[in-house]
Formats: sequence, C-alpha cells, structure tokens
Amino acid sequence: MPLSMIGRTAEVDEVVQAWSLVAGSPLPVVITGAAGVGKSLLVAAALDALTPRPATVLAGAARVHTPAPYDWLAAVLSRPFALPFEPPDGLAWLTQDPDVPRERYAPDALLRLAVRVVRELVDTGPAVLVVDDLHALDPASLNLIGALATTPDLPVLLIVASRPPDTAVVARTLARLSGAPGAIRQHLGPLDTAEVAAILTQVYPESAVTPAVARMVRERTGGNPYWLTELLATARDGGPEALANEPVPSHVLLSADAPPELTARELEVLACIAAGMSNKQVARSLGISVRTVTVHVSNLLRKTGAASRTEAALWMIKASLKSP
Repeated sequence: MPLSMIGRTAEVDEVVQAWSLVAGSPLPVVITGAAGVGKSLLVAAALDALTPRPATVLAGAARVHTPAPYDWLAAVLSRPFALPFEPPDGLAWLTQDPDVPRERYAPDALLRLAVRVVRELVDTGPAVLVVDDLHALDPASLNLIGALATTPDLPVLLIVASRPPDTAVVARTLARLSGAPGAIRQHLGPLDTAEVAAILTQVYPESAVTPAVARMVRERTGGNPYWLTELLATARDGGPEALANEPVPSHVLLSADAPPELTARELEVLACIAAGMSNKQVARSLGISVRTVTVHVSNLLRKTGAASRTEAALWMIKASLKSP
C-alpha cells in the first residue's frame, strides 16, 4: 500500500523548483538515505509534478545480478531509440551487445562515446536524467554520471538517488555531484512520530490514532516508510492498536535491528579499516589528519557497538550482506 509524501513534501517541492532553473548546463539533485526511506518514491512524485512536462526522461539503475560496464546507460538504451550513431559498434558496445568485441575501446574513448550518446539523446533539452541506486553502479557508470554533471551545454536535471556511500569511489562520485554548480543535496532520514501519526490518520480516517500508538509504531518501524508499509500490510485489519500490539512477521524490521546512521566520512573511514589500513594510512588515503581519523574511529565504535577495529570491519561486512 503506497504511502503519501508526508514528511517529504519540502524535498519534492525543491526538485520541482530545480526543474524550472535548468538552462544550458546540468543541475544535479543528490538524494541520499538508508534503504526504505523513500528515495525512489520521492523521485517518482517529483517527476509527476514537473511543469512543463519534460519531453525526455532517461532513467536507469544498476543490474546488481549481472553487473557490466556502463550498466546505467545500457539500461537507458534498453528502450527503443532512433539514434543514428557513429561508430555503430560503439553504440552496440554501450548497449552491452554480447557479440561486440569488448577490448576494442580504451576506457577514455568509451567515456567520450557514452557522454556523446547521452548528449544526442537529450538533443536540445531540457531533459531529466534519473540515476537510481547509484551506490550499486559499476565504476564506469559512476565515472559517466560524474562526467555528465560537469558536461557543458547539457541542459538536464540530473536526479541521483543513493544509499550513504560504503566505498570510497561512491563517496567521491557523490562529492563530485554535490560540488557541481547549483547542485541540490538532500538526505532523507526516518519519519518522526508526528509524521507517522499523520500517515496513520490517513490510513484510519474513522479511528482515533492516539499519541501512544503513534510512538509505538514509530519505535517498531524506526520511522522507516518501507517498514511502516509492511507493518500496515500485515496488521492493518485490526485497527491502529494492532500495529502497536499484535505480533508481526519476522521480515518486518524492528527498531532494535535498524542500522546506525553513519556519515559519508565515517563510511569512508570504515571502508579503509575493513581494508586493513592503519589510522596513518587512512589519513593519507583520505587527505585528513590522523587526529581526525581517531575521532571518526571512536564514533564508529560507539555507533556500531564494536569493541575493536576488527569488530567494526566485521559489522560492515555483515551489514552489507543483510542489505536488501
């Protein structure tokens, strides 16, 4: 059961306003947040609200089970486009035609081809480019998205949705996008108790949703819209009190299992720790002081509940295996 955009209306309005500002250069909108907080729903709601309607929307996402270079662009090109392109085998390579030799093009040449394909698809614009699940894209796609954000004379609204970065390359790409001229940065956190109460009031218009019920539902779901949807789907028939009191299936996440919110820099440091780096090596790799690394490590141990750097690294591995 889809939920309304309660708690996300300001973010939707900001994306809609950005569309009116698109002129002759890319305008990135970077949306981050944990799994289930509503990034894709926000993008869909914003696209529905764009006025005037964009003539061209190019949307793609990672193909996690069959990763290959330029997955985002291959997903875009999976739709039928009348695109005369030279060289034709270059376009076939980018669409991941299995019969095209893959060793013919150097990485720089492929990147130029990929940018040119997007430019021709956009034509005179303005257009919207949607990149969902940027954190799962292959390195070539990440490089392409970063290049598109700074490509001159490309009139596009570049909407990117990603979980907080768990690798340095994703963190660098998000930083590159966020640093582009006019870029908009949004981070979606969990819903608060008042927002959960407002949603429950919509779902149960004829029942009184008490503050105690709203607080309990917020605790059981961690304010995560996806898990709130799952809870409503399993216990809705019993009324609002059932959401707070009745047992729910094990797949519904309880707040005690919710992952801690780590900053982008903390995730970078954690990735370095998992790679076996010392504090000095982490500092050199990220261009920060050893003292700053020490502070980040201390925060990581506190947030993850780890007693050592090794436990923190194991926590990261387990968290990545559990991610949907």
